[in-house]
Amino acid sequence: MTSIFDQSLPQTGANHSPLSPVDFIARSADVYPDSTAVIHGPIQRDWQETYSRCRRLASALQGRGIGRGETVAAMLPNIPEMLEAHFGVPMIGAVLNTLNIRLDADAIAYMLEHGEAKVLLVDREFTPVIREAVAKLEKPPLLVDVNDPELGGGDPVTELNYEALLAEGDPDFEWSLPEDEWDAISLNYTSGTTGNPKGVVYHHRGAFQNALGNQAVWSMGERPVYLWTLPMFHCNGWCFPWTVTALGGTHVCLRRVEAETILQLISDHGVTHMCGAPIILNTLLNLPEEARESLSHRVQAMTAGAAPPASVIGAVEAMGIDITHVYGLTEVYGPVTVCAWNPEWDDLPLEKRAALKARQGVRYPTLQGLMVADTETMEPVARDGETVGEICLRGNTVMKGYLKNPSATEEAFRGGWYHTGDLAVWHEDGYIEIKDRLKDIIISGGENISTIEVEGVIYSHPDVLEAAVVARPDEKWGETPCAFVTLKPEAGEVSEEAIISYCREHLARFKAPKKVIFEELPKTSTGKVQKFVLRQQAKEA
Repeated sequence: MTSIFDQSLPQTGANHSPLSPVDFIARSADVYPDSTAVIHGPIQRDWQETYSRCRRLASALQGRGIGRGETVAAMLPNIPEMLEAHFGVPMIGAVLNTLNIRLDADAIAYMLEHGEAKVLLVDREFTPVIREAVAKLEKPPLLVDVNDPELGGGDPVTELNYEALLAEGDPDFEWSLPEDEWDAISLNYTSGTTGNPKGVVYHHRGAFQNALGNQAVWSMGERPVYLWTLPMFHCNGWCFPWTVTALGGTHVCLRRVEAETILQLISDHGVTHMCGAPIILNTLLNLPEEARESLSHRVQAMTAGAAPPASVIGAVEAMGIDITHVYGLTEVYGPVTVCAWNPEWDDLPLEKRAALKARQGVRYPTLQGLMVADTETMEPVARDGETVGEICLRGNTVMKGYLKNPSATEEAFRGGWYHTGDLAVWHEDGYIEIKDRLKDIIISGGENISTIEVEGVIYSHPDVLEAAVVARPDEKWGETPCAFVTLKPEAGEVSEEAIISYCREHLARFKAPKKVIFEELPKTSTGKVQKFVLRQQAKEA
């Protein structure tokens, strides 16, 4: 049925355009051309120069034959080139795949092949692992060497240098918004409950909205100074490359997370905001007391993952850092819920404040739906803080789906909601609080670790009969893998260190167990390992 509002009111170029975060940089270059956009060691660039470099990158990639829907991968730490890729790549409709710099060659090779990467930007620190990964591919991508002076050495992975590539491009390149905001903007791989990671596809509309959602829930004003303590490869840096740019802010790059450097950069550049897993906060707390007292102004810190304990929250706030707790997943562009703080909670005792801050909170204004529900019936659970259900999400900031995996996409979107696999309770005030996970993913230092992947490696040890891996609480990392191992009857003396070393030989080091317990695995009558029993044992160990 039509109405008077459907008549002679067409959608045209004058009143409609696709939503995309790529346009944010054009605005900032226009409004704040001389304002500092990027700081990296001695490098300082304003918004006009940064915009020109992004346009050069886009133009050069197009000149190399890259276009809409083709993948450009990046194996880069938090350096200016990584920020530029977040704009230069999607300017031509290409899709940015930021690779986890902690992964091994096998995982990287799988992602490059599965994502059909045509170009790969490589920081020299990762030349060895990329050479090993690319050697496994039938169709290797075009390699581009990124020589970061802050690294201070390293061999180039190829003769084509990033600056030379930019020199091929036009600083006035006429880029365009996507024809459809549903077009893919980025590809992020996540460790699922299977060995091979799944490729999560983001679209321009979702990236645009979550970028502004970050600004809204954090009440970020124009021109913030943002320190990159969060990896830009992780969920596209929770969309903050686009958020900070939209506000004409300053990106302070940080190649490695080192506590002394963090405090120095905060002091030198007047940092106002930073993000990261709780391990970032723990890193700062491990500094000497005089260093921790050196902050001259208050800093806003957004954290996700395992909630920091009360003692950590108290100590960090005493340093001058205000914590905002958020929750999200790779499948939803990073954070989509926030523990929105009520001023009346300020005067509560520390333990009570910490308990409130530990909750995953309420939905972002850019997320359309959030509920805790029975995972089978999809009926919302009671808001009593006790009934457990699965966190389900819906809206524009939910992924397009899993690349080349329609069955996994269909299962994830069952019933018209995205099923997170996280179990939570719903409090009377509408705040959610995670209690457990349906999936056995371990979140260590903000990184996902598949227990099945780790178990597979342990099972390949010649002396191992059975193995099960669960999360073990860790004050520094939030969680670390704990392996329970049953040895073969004929096995000789096998030590805990031997199993850990074996895993480190076959996995990225952060995925290897930090603790190994030798025992018979508890099982149900049907032979299924009772992981809830093992989780309790790991917690007590």
